[in-house]
Amino acid sequence: MSDTYRQFIHRIENGEKVESTDWMPEDYRKLLLKQIHMHGISEIMGAYPEKEWVPKAPTLRRKLALIAKVQDEIGHGQLLLRVAEDLAVPLGKRREELITDVFMNRVKFHNVFHMEAPTWADAGIIGFLVDGGAIITQASLLDTSYAPYARVLQRICAEESFHMQHGESVVLALAEGTDEQREMLQQAINRWWSAMMFFFGPTQMSEAAQKMMEYRIRTKTNEELRQKFINRYVPRVWALGMTLPDERLKQNPVTNLWSYTEPDWEWFGHMVRTNSGPKSQERIALRREAHEGQAWVRKAMVEATIVRSS
Repeated sequence: MSDTYRQFIHRIENGEKVESTDWMPEDYRKLLLKQIHMHGISEIMGAYPEKEWVPKAPTLRRKLALIAKVQDEIGHGQLLLRVAEDLAVPLGKRREELITDVFMNRVKFHNVFHMEAPTWADAGIIGFLVDGGAIITQASLLDTSYAPYARVLQRICAEESFHMQHGESVVLALAEGTDEQREMLQQAINRWWSAMMFFFGPTQMSEAAQKMMEYRIRTKTNEELRQKFINRYVPRVWALGMTLPDERLKQNPVTNLWSYTEPDWEWFGHMVRTNSGPKSQERIALRREAHEGQAWVRKAMVEATIVRSS
């Protein structure tokens, strides 16, 4: 172990932050890049389930809110990919490749964005549960050892809180609505609950995830994050008069930990690895179409920058 590596570990253990221009071990760089790359692509792909509902939103107010949310998610993805680019360039990779990796099957994105959103209630549940779960995960990453990631997450977490409130508003309106609206909400909860249990990752963390904990890229385990989500959202769902599709869901009065039915790890895992979910290929195709269809805009902007600087 070199002195430089020991000094790096010492800095992290003392709570110091690492900047993009600092020396870092190659495995630290690669683990960070994998995490931020996946996060950025997930933000972009996360816009697509709700984008489907923009033309079908029930009121103009809901439509405007959803358009703003979709715009935010794409912006979050671009911010994160800019952070990822600083890590990728020394490895011979540019942001253009980081973006196109999603339709070249070289990067994963969160399981929830492979799923169908067949009703307006699903659009609400995405904001309520999915963005709520994302806030829990991203807030825990504010303590990450990599300073540029922590800084960009401050803005993302602030905006995600508005997204969650938008989803909560939709959910509350449906819960207070007609029997048909309440049933639509219940069915959406049933569709998304198991996916949310998978969202935080397996209880037994991988070697790479454990290394990320050692490097303080992450500071919470998958199960700690999942328990926090369950503890926060089970009472909220029950308070709406809704049920959850899990008969094992129960809190231990001594430890305050929840027991729950584990999701189908194999099915969800295969779906994420192979992009074989109900909407995976359709949304990836839309992403490819958007990227290739707007190539002329990117080219014009680059050429304009060159002209201005010459």
